[in-house]
Amino acid sequence: MHFAFDEDQLEFRAQLRAFAEKQCTPADIREAWASPLGWSPPRWAALAEMGVVGITVPEEFGGMGLGLVDVVLLLEEAGRAGLPEPLVETIALGVPVLVDAPGQQGSVLQSRWLSAVADGGVRIAVGTSSMRAVPGAEGAELLLLERDGELHAMPAAAVALTPRPALDGSRRLAQVDWEPSPSTLVVSGFEAEEVLAALGDRAAMATGAVLVGVADRLIAMAAQYAKDRSQFGKPIGSFQAVKHHLADALVRVEFARPMVYRAALSLSDGDRDASLHASMAKAMASDAATLAARTALQVHGAIGYTWEHDLHLWMKRAWALAAAWGDAASHRARVLEILLAKRP
Repeated sequence: MHFAFDEDQLEFRAQLRAFAEKQCTPADIREAWASPLGWSPPRWAALAEMGVVGITVPEEFGGMGLGLVDVVLLLEEAGRAGLPEPLVETIALGVPVLVDAPGQQGSVLQSRWLSAVADGGVRIAVGTSSMRAVPGAEGAELLLLERDGELHAMPAAAVALTPRPALDGSRRLAQVDWEPSPSTLVVSGFEAEEVLAALGDRAAMATGAVLVGVADRLIAMAAQYAKDRSQFGKPIGSFQAVKHHLADALVRVEFARPMVYRAALSLSDGDRDASLHASMAKAMASDAATLAARTALQVHGAIGYTWEHDLHLWMKRAWALAAAWGDAASHRARVLEILLAKRP
């Protein structure tokens, strides 16, 4: 099978990269970390104006009506740029759940929320009962929450939030206290199992895409430092040990990237092996980002441990997302379980 992104998809990524280079510098990220939300409402509005926020919202609600294959490059670029805005939760998780919500309640939710998402006025947070805290809950107007196998849509005013410590300053965490009711129910029973399974697969793929971008940025930072930093009269990048460490990290990223793309395509096409591909992507992306963070820290040496250096902005994102929605070990175990179930 031949797969390649088309010119429009590549151009959209280029536009987001150009935007981030101007609007999301390391100084901007630090400013966001120091803010109440961890991200910038004006930058979110600008992303909405570009069409990024509404990319998965159907055209009838003011969005672009595109799929996960169109999203994956943007999420990778968001990771590379360090964009702190909650793109994964809104465009890759929340919107698809609302679009797929069945029945009259689904129609009501779509009419109430999707246009506002496309306009940039609504952020969505997503939480399951396996989470101790929900990322992005403090800045979300709508929370999609699971309890006892049921999925509920809770407006922000209907929940109580308790902030919890977070490693990544742009990925704020909060304990969410809430009470389900028939009016908040989105889906239950067998339908809920399918919706939640698809949600988990999309989360694995989307988080993996961000991790690939984060890893790419970490390696680029380390390579540049290896060119600039001299020891014994030579750039440290000329030493074989440094070259090998960077090459090993880059190889991991280059193997993870096509797996993430494959997962996005499988999820978009409804491939029967989509869950397998999503777990393979998340496992490989988590490993790649973790190795990239460790390698970048080793190359930078003592300066890499400091708050003043920008390296930690991406390292902490790598560590946080590597564990989010299942770490590498849990997804490798899931891959094994799926493959064993296929045996005759």
